[in-house]
Amino acid sequence: MRFSSRVDISAPNPIAAAEAAAKRAGVTLGKLNDSNPTRHGLAPALVPEVYTADPRGQRAAREALAEFLTRTYGGGAPVDPDRLYILSSTSEAYSWLIKLLCDAGDAVLAPKPGYPLIESIARLECVDTVEYQQRFDGSWYIDVAELEELLNGEHGARIRALVLINPNNPTGSYVKPSERERIVSLCREHGIAIIADEVFYDYSLEPFDGNARLAGEPGVLTFALDGFSKMLAAPHAKVGWIQVSGPDGDVAEAQHRLDVIADDYLPMSDIIARQIPALLDAAAAQTDRVRDRVRGNLALLHRLLDADEHGLVSVLRAEGGWNVLLRVPSVIDENELVLAMIDRHGLSGQPGYFFDMTSNGYLAISLLPEPDEFARNVRAVLDTVNGMLE
Repeated sequence: MRFSSRVDISAPNPIAAAEAAAKRAGVTLGKLNDSNPTRHGLAPALVPEVYTADPRGQRAAREALAEFLTRTYGGGAPVDPDRLYILSSTSEAYSWLIKLLCDAGDAVLAPKPGYPLIESIARLECVDTVEYQQRFDGSWYIDVAELEELLNGEHGARIRALVLINPNNPTGSYVKPSERERIVSLCREHGIAIIADEVFYDYSLEPFDGNARLAGEPGVLTFALDGFSKMLAAPHAKVGWIQVSGPDGDVAEAQHRLDVIADDYLPMSDIIARQIPALLDAAAAQTDRVRDRVRGNLALLHRLLDADEHGLVSVLRAEGGWNVLLRVPSVIDENELVLAMIDRHGLSGQPGYFFDMTSNGYLAISLLPEPDEFARNVRAVLDTVNGMLE
């Protein structure tokens, strides 16, 4: 496995080495330069804890998270809290992992259609994105043959990671078992890591059999991302995490380097971390609530589309997530469609080209609104499309 050269993992100086040896031996050293105010009785009453500065995140929070992940998704395999990193968001996780894996001028593989966040973060890290395609043939699939060509092609030597969104936004497609097997094999052969974004995983809509989380994947170095933003439907609850898995040697080397990055950026606030166990307790009920909403609205969408006498709008099969793609007649320009909705209904939207769809005639729609509002949104689309083709 190849890592970037920008993380300093040079040998520690003699003092740091002696301090580390004392710690391993269970000896607590006093420090003349200890400037942590919480160790000297100066912590405020609102935040009374002693600040431990664990780069991976507060130990108690990681243990609570590991227990939750084991209970909810583990299938009998315990999640190791020492392989978890708690941080502010999955966006921050992408930034850390690109620093870990890529030097300036390197590249990551990112799916298209897809959300533009990955490309934007990579650009901020002076790293390129190389697109690989998801294709639609009644359902979405990853063109694994194209992936292999890209890894063996002119950009192959620069590629350091493959991003998988499971399920993807906005296509809603999960990584299929056969795709996963071939992708893991390709990544192992080419010495690149997988970054698996699974924030929408729990929101299955019309999935195929056999889908599974990539978190815990043993076959290649894998960084699985998740967080409270989607799990709790709370984007203002800025807690995300990275779960590291893969061959033990690669995991150890990756964590050695990732610890340096995490330490430089300082761990998540203890004020937030101490809320994590309570937030995890609320996760199941909140996820069920959101899942019921999006499944109910998807069923409502099908009914409204089936009842429309013109039949000009359809919905692409969505296996999971919060958003679906509507297919509209390609003779309608996507910009003109959204502008017409703004004019006729005071309603804006995101056309397919926002997500790099390869052809015209798509519109993303959220399944989150309350049913009455959602029905109004769908009827506005139908009214606009039908009106433009009269």
